[in-house]
Amino acid sequence: MSKKAYAAAGVDVDLGNAVKSGIQKLVRDTHGPEVLGKIGGFGGLFQPNFKGMKEPVLVSSVDGVGTKLKIAFATDRHDTIGQDLVNHCINDIAVVGARPLFFLDYLASATLEPKVFTQILKGFAKACKAAGCALIGGETAQMPGMYQPGEYDLAGTIVGVVDRAKMLDGSRVKKGDVLIGLASNGLHTNGYSLARSVLFDQLKLTPASKLDGVKGTLGDELLRVHKNYQPLMASLPARALKAAAHITGGGLIDNLPRVLPADCDAEIATGSWKVPAIFEHIGRAGKVDRDEMYQVFNMGIGMVLIVSAQSAPSVLEQTRGCMIGRIVPGAGVVKLR
Repeated sequence: MSKKAYAAAGVDVDLGNAVKSGIQKLVRDTHGPEVLGKIGGFGGLFQPNFKGMKEPVLVSSVDGVGTKLKIAFATDRHDTIGQDLVNHCINDIAVVGARPLFFLDYLASATLEPKVFTQILKGFAKACKAAGCALIGGETAQMPGMYQPGEYDLAGTIVGVVDRAKMLDGSRVKKGDVLIGLASNGLHTNGYSLARSVLFDQLKLTPASKLDGVKGTLGDELLRVHKNYQPLMASLPARALKAAAHITGGGLIDNLPRVLPADCDAEIATGSWKVPAIFEHIGRAGKVDRDEMYQVFNMGIGMVLIVSAQSAPSVLEQTRGCMIGRIVPGAGVVKLR
Protein backbone atom coordinates (compact mmCIF):
# COMPACT_ATOMS: atom_id res chain seq x y z
CA MET A 1 0.00 0.00 0.00
CA SER A 2 1.46 3.36 -0.99
CA LYS A 3 2.02 6.06 1.56
CA LYS A 4 -0.86 8.50 1.96
CA ALA A 5 -0.35 11.88 0.29
CA TYR A 6 -0.68 13.86 3.56
CA ALA A 7 1.85 11.59 5.29
CA ALA A 8 4.19 11.99 2.32
CA ALA A 9 3.86 15.76 2.77
CA GLY A 10 4.97 15.39 6.39
CA VAL A 11 1.73 15.04 8.37
CA ASP A 12 0.93 11.49 9.45
CA VAL A 13 -2.65 11.61 10.74
CA ASP A 14 -2.77 7.87 11.42
CA LEU A 15 0.38 8.02 13.52
CA GLY A 16 -1.03 10.95 15.46
CA ASN A 17 -4.23 9.07 16.22
CA ALA A 18 -2.33 5.97 17.29
CA VAL A 19 -0.02 7.89 19.62
CA LYS A 20 -2.82 9.89 21.21
CA SER A 21 -4.90 6.78 21.80
CA GLY A 22 -2.09 5.43 23.94
CA ILE A 23 -2.22 8.21 26.53
CA GLN A 24 -5.87 7.83 27.52
CA LYS A 25 -5.14 6.41 30.97
CA LEU A 26 -2.54 9.10 31.74
CA VAL A 27 -5.12 11.78 31.08
CA ARG A 28 -7.99 10.01 32.85
CA ASP A 29 -5.90 9.70 36.00
CA THR A 30 -6.08 13.50 36.35
CA HIS A 31 -9.88 13.55 36.13
CA GLY A 32 -12.37 13.88 38.94
CA PRO A 33 -16.17 13.76 38.75
CA GLU A 34 -16.20 17.33 37.38
CA VAL A 35 -14.83 16.17 34.02
CA LEU A 36 -17.58 15.15 31.61
CA GLY A 37 -17.48 13.49 28.22
CA LYS A 38 -14.77 11.46 26.59
CA ILE A 39 -11.19 12.38 25.83
CA GLY A 40 -10.59 13.67 22.32
CA GLY A 41 -13.78 15.66 21.78
CA PHE A 42 -13.89 19.07 20.14
CA GLY A 43 -13.90 20.69 23.57
CA GLY A 44 -13.15 19.63 27.13
CA LEU A 45 -16.17 19.50 29.42
CA PHE A 46 -15.85 20.51 33.07
CA GLN A 47 -18.71 20.93 35.55
CA PRO A 48 -17.25 22.86 38.48
CA ASN A 49 -18.36 22.58 42.07
CA PHE A 50 -18.35 26.03 43.65
CA LYS A 51 -19.94 24.91 46.91
CA GLY A 52 -18.86 27.13 49.79
CA MET A 53 -18.03 30.09 47.54
CA LYS A 54 -20.20 33.19 47.63
CA GLU A 55 -18.81 34.84 44.49
CA PRO A 56 -16.66 32.43 42.49
CA VAL A 57 -14.34 34.18 40.02
CA LEU A 58 -12.67 32.25 37.21
CA VAL A 59 -8.97 33.01 36.75
CA SER A 60 -7.09 32.05 33.58
CA SER A 61 -3.56 32.24 32.27
CA VAL A 62 -1.60 31.06 29.24
CA ASP A 63 2.16 30.60 29.00
CA GLY A 64 5.09 28.64 27.61
CA VAL A 65 8.50 27.59 28.90
CA GLY A 66 10.65 29.69 26.59
CA THR A 67 14.02 28.48 25.40
CA LYS A 68 14.29 25.96 28.23
CA LEU A 69 13.03 23.73 25.42
CA LYS A 70 16.50 23.97 23.87
CA ILE A 71 17.92 22.15 26.90
CA ALA A 72 15.35 19.39 26.51
CA PHE A 73 16.33 19.05 22.84
CA ALA A 74 20.05 18.99 23.62
CA THR A 75 19.71 16.33 26.33
CA ASP A 76 16.89 14.39 24.67
CA ARG A 77 15.01 14.54 27.97
CA HIS A 78 11.38 15.53 27.70
CA ASP A 79 9.81 14.16 30.89
CA THR A 80 10.22 17.36 32.94
CA ILE A 81 9.28 20.09 30.48
CA GLY A 82 5.55 19.32 30.72
CA GLN A 83 5.73 19.61 34.51
CA ASP A 84 7.45 22.97 34.12
CA LEU A 85 4.61 24.30 32.00
CA VAL A 86 1.81 23.12 34.28
CA ASN A 87 3.47 24.39 37.45
CA HIS A 88 4.36 27.74 35.90
CA CYS A 89 0.74 28.29 34.89
CA ILE A 90 -0.57 27.22 38.31
CA ASN A 91 1.73 29.70 40.06
CA ASP A 92 0.54 32.50 37.80
CA ILE A 93 -3.03 32.10 39.06
CA ALA A 94 -2.02 31.21 42.63
CA VAL A 95 -0.80 34.78 43.15
CA VAL A 96 -4.40 36.00 43.04
CA GLY A 97 -5.49 33.24 45.42
CA ALA A 98 -6.90 30.84 42.83
CA ARG A 99 -6.78 27.05 42.88
CA PRO A 100 -6.47 25.25 39.54
CA LEU A 101 -9.45 23.55 37.94
CA PHE A 102 -8.24 22.36 34.54
CA PHE A 103 -5.37 22.64 32.08
CA LEU A 104 -5.12 22.44 28.30
CA ASP A 105 -1.94 22.04 26.28
CA TYR A 106 -0.70 22.90 22.81
CA LEU A 107 2.18 20.94 21.27
CA ALA A 108 3.50 21.66 17.78
CA SER A 109 6.36 19.99 15.93
CA ALA A 110 7.57 19.30 12.42
CA THR A 111 6.94 15.58 12.84
CA LEU A 112 5.37 13.66 15.69
CA GLU A 113 7.88 11.56 17.62
CA PRO A 114 5.91 9.04 19.72
CA LYS A 115 8.61 8.67 22.41
CA VAL A 116 8.97 12.42 22.85
CA PHE A 117 5.22 13.03 22.79
CA THR A 118 4.64 10.38 25.47
CA GLN A 119 7.34 11.82 27.75
CA ILE A 120 5.85 15.30 27.49
CA LEU A 121 2.32 14.06 28.18
CA LYS A 122 3.54 12.09 31.19
CA GLY A 123 4.95 15.34 32.53
CA PHE A 124 1.65 17.15 32.01
CA ALA A 125 -0.27 14.35 33.72
CA LYS A 126 2.16 14.03 36.64
CA ALA A 127 2.02 17.74 37.47
CA CYS A 128 -1.74 17.98 36.98
CA LYS A 129 -2.41 14.97 39.20
CA ALA A 130 -0.13 16.33 41.94
CA ALA A 131 -1.94 19.68 41.81
CA GLY A 132 -5.49 18.31 41.72
CA CYS A 133 -5.90 19.85 38.28
CA ALA A 134 -7.67 18.06 35.43
CA LEU A 135 -5.92 17.69 32.07
CA ILE A 136 -9.01 17.93 29.87
CA GLY A 137 -7.75 18.58 26.38
CA GLY A 138 -5.17 19.97 24.03
CA GLU A 139 -3.93 20.25 20.49
CA THR A 140 -1.13 18.33 18.82
CA ALA A 141 -0.09 19.96 15.55
CA GLN A 142 2.24 18.44 12.95
CA MET A 143 3.68 21.37 11.01
CA PRO A 144 6.47 20.32 8.62
CA GLY A 145 8.67 23.19 7.55
CA MET A 146 7.86 25.27 10.63
CA TYR A 147 10.29 23.65 13.09
CA GLN A 148 13.77 22.19 12.94
CA PRO A 149 13.99 18.37 13.05
CA GLY A 150 13.72 17.14 16.64
CA GLU A 151 12.31 20.43 17.92
CA TYR A 152 8.84 21.42 19.09
CA ASP A 153 6.98 24.17 20.91
CA LEU A 154 4.71 24.01 23.93
CA ALA A 155 2.06 26.29 25.39
CA GLY A 156 -0.49 25.77 28.11
CA THR A 157 -3.71 27.34 29.33
CA ILE A 158 -5.00 27.00 32.87
CA VAL A 159 -8.33 27.92 34.44
CA GLY A 160 -8.81 28.21 38.18
CA VAL A 161 -11.23 29.72 40.67
CA VAL A 162 -11.14 31.98 43.71
CA ASP A 163 -13.89 33.40 45.91
CA ARG A 164 -13.99 37.13 45.19
CA ALA A 165 -13.69 38.00 48.88
CA LYS A 166 -10.42 36.03 49.05
CA MET A 167 -8.79 37.47 45.93
CA LEU A 168 -5.27 38.80 46.35
CA ASP A 169 -4.86 42.09 44.50
CA GLY A 170 -2.34 44.05 46.57
CA SER A 171 -4.96 46.41 47.97
CA ARG A 172 -4.12 45.43 51.58
CA VAL A 173 -0.37 45.94 51.19
CA LYS A 174 1.02 48.78 53.31
CA LYS A 175 4.21 50.21 54.75
CA GLY A 176 5.83 47.90 57.27
CA ASP A 177 4.66 44.65 55.66
CA VAL A 178 7.20 41.88 55.30
CA LEU A 179 8.47 40.15 52.14
CA ILE A 180 8.94 36.40 52.48
CA GLY A 181 10.84 34.61 49.72
CA LEU A 182 10.19 30.98 48.84
CA ALA A 183 13.18 29.20 47.36
CA SER A 184 13.26 28.38 43.67
CA ASN A 185 14.53 25.15 42.16
CA GLY A 186 17.03 26.76 39.83
CA LEU A 187 16.18 28.88 36.81
CA HIS A 188 12.59 27.58 36.64
CA THR A 189 11.41 28.71 33.17
CA ASN A 190 12.99 32.08 32.48
CA GLY A 191 16.34 33.56 31.54
CA TYR A 192 17.41 30.60 29.43
CA SER A 193 18.39 32.64 26.38
CA LEU A 194 20.98 34.54 28.44
CA ALA A 195 22.00 31.40 30.37
CA ARG A 196 22.59 29.44 27.15
CA SER A 197 24.53 32.32 25.62
CA VAL A 198 26.89 32.49 28.59
CA LEU A 199 27.22 28.81 29.46
CA PHE A 200 27.25 27.24 26.00
CA ASP A 201 28.37 29.98 23.61
CA GLN A 202 30.86 31.88 25.76
CA LEU A 203 32.14 29.18 28.11
CA LYS A 204 31.79 26.38 25.53
CA LEU A 205 30.26 24.05 28.12
CA THR A 206 27.94 21.16 27.26
CA PRO A 207 24.96 19.67 29.10
CA ALA A 208 27.35 17.00 30.44
CA SER A 209 29.71 19.58 31.99
CA LYS A 210 30.16 19.96 35.76
CA LEU A 211 30.35 23.28 37.60
CA ASP A 212 31.63 24.07 41.09
CA GLY A 213 28.78 24.23 43.60
CA VAL A 214 26.27 22.69 41.17
CA LYS A 215 25.02 19.18 41.86
CA GLY A 216 24.94 16.82 38.91
CA THR A 217 25.58 17.87 35.35
CA LEU A 218 24.80 21.25 33.84
CA GLY A 219 21.95 19.60 31.93
CA ASP A 220 20.50 18.27 35.20
CA GLU A 221 20.68 21.72 36.75
CA LEU A 222 19.03 23.48 33.82
CA LEU A 223 16.20 20.92 33.67
CA ARG A 224 15.22 21.18 37.34
CA VAL A 225 11.41 21.25 37.51
CA HIS A 226 9.70 24.58 38.14
CA LYS A 227 8.18 24.44 41.64
CA ASN A 228 4.43 24.57 42.27
CA TYR A 229 3.85 26.89 45.25
CA GLN A 230 0.03 26.88 45.20
CA PRO A 231 -0.59 24.08 47.75
CA LEU A 232 1.72 25.74 50.28
CA MET A 233 0.13 29.15 49.71
CA ALA A 234 -3.38 27.70 50.04
CA SER A 235 -2.46 26.13 53.38
CA LEU A 236 -1.75 29.50 55.01
CA PRO A 237 -4.33 30.88 57.48
CA ALA A 238 -7.13 32.98 55.99
CA ARG A 239 -6.14 36.60 55.38
CA ALA A 240 -2.52 35.95 56.42
CA LEU A 241 -1.38 36.47 52.85
CA LYS A 242 -1.84 40.02 51.55
CA ALA A 243 -0.29 39.60 48.11
CA ALA A 244 2.13 37.41 46.18
CA ALA A 245 4.39 37.69 43.15
CA HIS A 246 5.55 34.80 40.96
CA ILE A 247 9.18 35.54 40.11
CA THR A 248 9.46 34.63 36.43
CA GLY A 249 10.55 36.74 33.45
CA GLY A 250 11.41 40.18 34.80
CA GLY A 251 12.77 38.76 38.05
CA LEU A 252 12.22 40.47 41.38
CA ILE A 253 12.62 43.90 39.81
CA ASP A 254 9.68 43.71 37.39
CA ASN A 255 7.32 41.23 39.07
CA LEU A 256 6.95 42.68 42.56
CA PRO A 257 5.70 46.09 41.32
CA ARG A 258 2.60 44.31 39.94
CA VAL A 259 1.28 44.00 43.51
CA LEU A 260 2.66 47.21 45.05
CA PRO A 261 0.52 50.25 45.87
CA ALA A 262 1.57 53.42 44.05
CA ASP A 263 2.98 54.91 47.27
CA CYS A 264 5.05 51.91 48.37
CA ASP A 265 8.37 50.34 47.37
CA ALA A 266 9.65 46.82 47.97
CA GLU A 267 13.05 47.03 49.63
CA ILE A 268 15.01 43.81 49.06
CA ALA A 269 17.99 42.75 51.17
CA THR A 270 19.89 40.75 48.58
CA GLY A 271 22.21 39.25 51.19
CA SER A 272 19.36 37.68 53.14
CA TRP A 273 19.42 34.40 51.21
CA LYS A 274 22.05 32.29 49.51
CA VAL A 275 21.98 32.75 45.74
CA PRO A 276 22.39 29.34 44.03
CA ALA A 277 25.75 28.74 42.39
CA ILE A 278 24.34 28.53 38.85
CA PHE A 279 23.43 32.23 38.95
CA GLU A 280 26.85 33.16 40.28
CA HIS A 281 28.47 31.33 37.36
CA ILE A 282 26.26 33.06 34.80
CA GLY A 283 26.70 36.54 36.28
CA ARG A 284 30.47 36.27 36.67
CA ALA A 285 31.27 34.59 33.34
CA GLY A 286 28.84 36.76 31.39
CA LYS A 287 29.87 39.96 33.20
CA VAL A 288 26.20 40.67 33.76
CA ASP A 289 25.36 43.71 35.88
CA ARG A 290 23.77 42.89 39.26
CA ASP A 291 20.54 44.75 38.53
CA GLU A 292 20.17 42.93 35.22
CA MET A 293 20.69 39.57 36.93
CA TYR A 294 17.80 40.40 39.28
CA GLN A 295 15.68 41.44 36.33
CA VAL A 296 16.36 38.38 34.17
CA PHE A 297 16.57 35.56 36.74
CA ASN A 298 14.76 34.61 39.93
CA MET A 299 18.14 34.46 41.74
CA GLY A 300 16.91 31.68 44.02
CA ILE A 301 13.51 33.15 44.94
CA GLY A 302 10.62 31.64 43.00
CA MET A 303 7.71 33.24 44.86
CA VAL A 304 7.42 36.28 47.13
CA LEU A 305 4.70 36.49 49.77
CA ILE A 306 3.70 39.80 51.34
CA VAL A 307 2.39 39.51 54.89
CA SER A 308 1.99 41.76 57.92
CA ALA A 309 4.82 42.02 60.41
CA GLN A 310 2.57 40.28 62.94
CA SER A 311 1.90 37.30 60.65
CA ALA A 312 5.50 36.98 59.45
CA PRO A 313 6.85 34.64 62.18
CA SER A 314 4.13 32.02 61.72
CA VAL A 315 4.23 32.24 57.90
CA LEU A 316 8.02 31.91 57.93
CA GLU A 317 7.75 28.82 60.12
CA GLN A 318 5.03 27.22 58.00
CA THR A 319 6.59 27.94 54.61
CA ARG A 320 10.24 27.60 55.65
CA GLY A 321 10.77 30.73 53.64
CA CYS A 322 13.19 33.56 54.20
CA MET A 323 12.52 37.18 55.14
CA ILE A 324 14.02 39.08 52.21
CA GLY A 325 12.77 42.62 52.75
CA ARG A 326 10.02 45.03 53.68
CA ILE A 327 7.47 47.37 52.20
CA VAL A 328 8.59 50.99 52.58
CA PRO A 329 7.25 54.38 51.44
CA GLY A 330 8.01 55.01 47.80
CA ALA A 331 6.67 55.06 44.26
CA GLY A 332 5.83 51.43 43.43
CA VAL A 333 9.30 50.12 42.54
CA VAL A 334 11.82 47.58 43.83
CA LYS A 335 14.98 48.72 45.57
CA LEU A 336 17.87 46.30 45.91
CA ARG A 337 20.03 46.72 48.98
